[in-house]
Amino acid sequence: MTSSTEPARPLPTLVEAPVALRPWTPADAEATGVPAEEAQEWEQAYADGEPSVLLVVEVDGAPGGTVSLGQVTGRDRTAHLTWSVAPTLNPDLASHGLRLLIAWAYDELGLRRVETHVDTDDGRGIRIAARAGLRKEGVVRGYAGEDGRRTSAVLLARVHGDADPFTREGFIATLNAGLPTKRAIAQALIRNEHGEVLLCELVYKKFWDLPGGVVDPGESPAHAVVREIREELSVDARIRALAAVSWLPPWRGWDDATLFLFDVEVAEADIARAVLETREIRAVHWADDVTVKARTADYTARLIERTVQQLADGGGTAYLEDGADPDWA
Repeated sequence: MTSSTEPARPLPTLVEAPVALRPWTPADAEATGVPAEEAQEWEQAYADGEPSVLLVVEVDGAPGGTVSLGQVTGRDRTAHLTWSVAPTLNPDLASHGLRLLIAWAYDELGLRRVETHVDTDDGRGIRIAARAGLRKEGVVRGYAGEDGRRTSAVLLARVHGDADPFTREGFIATLNAGLPTKRAIAQALIRNEHGEVLLCELVYKKFWDLPGGVVDPGESPAHAVVREIREELSVDARIRALAAVSWLPPWRGWDDATLFLFDVEVAEADIARAVLETREIRAVHWADDVTVKARTADYTARLIERTVQQLADGGGTAYLEDGADPDWA
């Protein structure tokens, strides 16, 4: 504890009009909802040298809420950022306050990372954090909020050295981190001279499926399908065309996805000599229409039937939803 002979370390006042961050006073109790005891605990912790601080957000001389940084943890000097601002406060002004506090914390407290957790349903809170340059890093399940309620929370963070959110680089990075992501799947329609389709008998599910797999980050679907065939079957493939694009709705615990089905050429002799990736592929089979319908999932059977028809008609790439023509087509 700080002795009576030692000067208390004063809390900072940060001003960048029209927003100011300043120490709490008893007159702020009603406007901020922070009781005197809690404010005094924050002030004492900071006076004792801890990198913990609670400041009032003031806009044009009127208190509009609070922002705070919690205990620093880890060698990476990470602090937890929280805020409570009036619903009527402009989100841009709220994020302005967060930016002021983060910049000060980097310069004066030597922090390297600031992170926060926002309820997944709190769209306003997520926007405030993003406008302050905090980038979405994922969703934390079962996160215990300040009220003790466990919920799913978005984890957002800003790391020392990140570009300012108002620069082009910072704006793009922050927006990109918060955009929805969708799985991409690349598969191959490989047929022999009899019109049979090559199917893989998989180790991890009962339905047979087309060769292919999930597109890796930064990889094109075309590159992915050739890579998957090489990895799973140890054969080289040549893409003739993109035969179909099919949107897959959520299914049995999987989120929705976009499937790219390519018309692919592989020599039958190479298939006969294929070396299978046994962790995933039990066997490969040439399947006629009856076998396709009996052995594959319904949406796969629809996809194959519709794509084979599209190729026979010479109609170019088909757009499908769940393996079938959309309602508006």
